[in-house]
Amino acid sequence: MGNSEQHGGQGGHAEDRALRRARKDAKAADTAHSVERRLEDATLSSKALSAVWDEPPAELLRFREGMDLTSIAPASTPGFPGRKAEGKRFIDISAGEIMRFQHLLYANGSRGSRRRILLILQGMDASGKGGIVQHVFSQVNPMGIHYHGFGAPTAEERQHDFLFRIRRELPKPGWMAVFDRSQYEDIVMPRIYGTYPETLWRSRYRTINDFEGRLADDGCTILKVFLVTSKDAQKRRFLKRLDDPSKHWKFDESDLDARARWDDYMQAWQEVFERTSTPSAPWYLIPADKRWYSRAVVSELLRTTMQDMDMRWPEANMDMDAARRRLEHE
Repeated sequence: MGNSEQHGGQGGHAEDRALRRARKDAKAADTAHSVERRLEDATLSSKALSAVWDEPPAELLRFREGMDLTSIAPASTPGFPGRKAEGKRFIDISAGEIMRFQHLLYANGSRGSRRRILLILQGMDASGKGGIVQHVFSQVNPMGIHYHGFGAPTAEERQHDFLFRIRRELPKPGWMAVFDRSQYEDIVMPRIYGTYPETLWRSRYRTINDFEGRLADDGCTILKVFLVTSKDAQKRRFLKRLDDPSKHWKFDESDLDARARWDDYMQAWQEVFERTSTPSAPWYLIPADKRWYSRAVVSELLRTTMQDMDMRWPEANMDMDAARRRLEHE
């Protein structure tokens, strides 16, 4: 993957035009008289946003055979020709369109659609998972969004199979669920720290693939993201936390223990991608040293996923004229 940011200054005019076009179409979608026209303008806005990219992130960053986690340049910005300013403008416009499509998803779910989205965020400590949730979902309606962060299993959770706690947090029809860490911790952690026999944690690859396959067949779109950050970037972020008393609560000694086994983690995650990136639940490996870039990629993946669902507003399930008459004659 090359660092396309290096030519951002030369290609700035094209992405600026695309962003201005996306903003214009978004405003049109807000003011159009008919719902059909609003949907058309929303789709045009989303497509204008996608035109900013040299290559679609869904293709460029999707894990494929032969891809090596350690060969990805964490500070690169593949596919995005602009710089931080353009990236932030992109995220702002895209967040508004995500809100629009989220309303559609939720409305359809309330009328029996099984469509829903599960976004899984993984990465080393301080890779920016929380920031992605904050920025990408900055304009959505909390109704229809479910966020859950997974830590070490509780005593209750350890009494069940490892997917027990995952099932409890899955999105309902019409909802989006965001997982900060996930079932993959139950492979990576036992592998590195030897808490379970190798035969046990290795058997979980197939269990997870079967589990995700059933979810996909039932209408759940699964996006699995790994934020690729460098050890140097993590060190800088850790030091900033130590310097800021308001962020001391984020720091734990176990963060340093994990950092000391960085190479072990990279090997473990490499095998996770090789064994569990499937057509129905692919992994995306996103350079994350530049946080604006990783946020822009996740925003693009999520927005285009909902755009491609080609949803329409559900029709009324009652006599609207009769309802109007009742209100007018109160």
